[in-house]
Amino acid sequence: MSTDLMPNRFTPGEATIPPRESELIARRDSVLGASYRLQYRRPVHFVRGEGMWLYDPDGRRYLDFYNNVPSLGHCNPEINAAMAEQASRISANTRYLEPRLVDYAERLVATFPEELNRVVFTCTGSESNDLALRIARLTSGREGVIVSSHAYHGTSAATAMVSPNLGDAVNLSPAVRMVSLHGPAGIPEEQAAAFFEQQVRSAIADLNRRGIGIAALLFDSIFSSDGVWVDPPGFIADGVKAVREAGGLIIADEVQPGFGRTGTHMWGFERHQVVPDLVTLGKPMGNGFPIGAVVGRKAPMDRFGATARYSNTFGGNTVGIAAADAVLAILHRGRMLEHAHAMGERLKVGLEHLAKLHDGIRGIRNAGLFCGIDIGLDGMGGASRRAMALEIVNLMRDDGVLISTTGANEDTLKVRPPLICQSEHVDRFLESIECALKKAVAQV
Repeated sequence: MSTDLMPNRFTPGEATIPPRESELIARRDSVLGASYRLQYRRPVHFVRGEGMWLYDPDGRRYLDFYNNVPSLGHCNPEINAAMAEQASRISANTRYLEPRLVDYAERLVATFPEELNRVVFTCTGSESNDLALRIARLTSGREGVIVSSHAYHGTSAATAMVSPNLGDAVNLSPAVRMVSLHGPAGIPEEQAAAFFEQQVRSAIADLNRRGIGIAALLFDSIFSSDGVWVDPPGFIADGVKAVREAGGLIIADEVQPGFGRTGTHMWGFERHQVVPDLVTLGKPMGNGFPIGAVVGRKAPMDRFGATARYSNTFGGNTVGIAAADAVLAILHRGRMLEHAHAMGERLKVGLEHLAKLHDGIRGIRNAGLFCGIDIGLDGMGGASRRAMALEIVNLMRDDGVLISTTGANEDTLKVRPPLICQSEHVDRFLESIECALKKAVAQV
């Protein structure tokens, strides 16, 4: 397993950097905290974005096949106009009566199963997961949290303590238990449900034995950081049932798979035919404007509200609500779920064709426009697979197509273009990855 906290990053001296970018990097390093990192061996420098494209200072455009935040395209004019119009009138918080806040809340919860009918607004996915953990722990009266073995759920102190993905230097909470997934463990799909349930039940038993108890199962329903393990649909359901039997709550982290990303459903958890107690939202909710939310069942929301105070100065501000409202309107009007499914199928078929033509692709997994592509040759060790995946990412960057890596070994390509992706964009991506794959294999 890699100990590098961000393998796909810029390392000084590894590549030749033009003077303009070298100067900017030096200025960054002299003023920004050391926790910041730049992506790619040769960092990208952008001055504007439009739709699927990002542009550097020289006007060269790059196809964005990685950015889940502007899910309806960079600088979407309708969303920008909605924000500007609201900002020109007032930007206020949730302590004042404001009809647009209520209108949007009603429209948002209408996209969920009827049991999930209350919403609290935040600014980010980290804040959403932080709040959901507070609600679950207060409601259950317990502290234990179960997460997948390479999960990422945020950057606050509380969410970092339930995020194994952040590395060994970030201590997990003593109340956290990690469960393995069938894919990384080499378990066949037909045994996935039983394997997940067994892992969850063992974690619950250990939490109970130590007097901690189970407060929540917190999962990203596409298991993005674990390597995009999307199938078989429903494999988590028996594990969910086990947590409920033990008195814990179910928290679905929809920051990455939500808002139509999986194509067949608005929310990733729906693929697994479960209804969580709490659902956390972020990233694509405002198409780049920082807004998030926790959507949940009335009972835990009421219990939390009666005994604890939560007021977020910027969470649910009127400009953010205007952006989120425009996002939801476009998703519905543009039939974006159906579109994401169709483009996802085109992407999958194209990748499967490439896998038959060329060595180097070990596996392909996708749900809609979220795809994981395992890289490596037969007999290749983990370090070599990781190096090959990173080589492909950087070759594609030089070709003007942006993706990255994921998974515990970072040998899985992470592909998640904006939902406005069209056939020509998929074809351009396939052309680029084929070229990069052939070069990377030839270098081995």
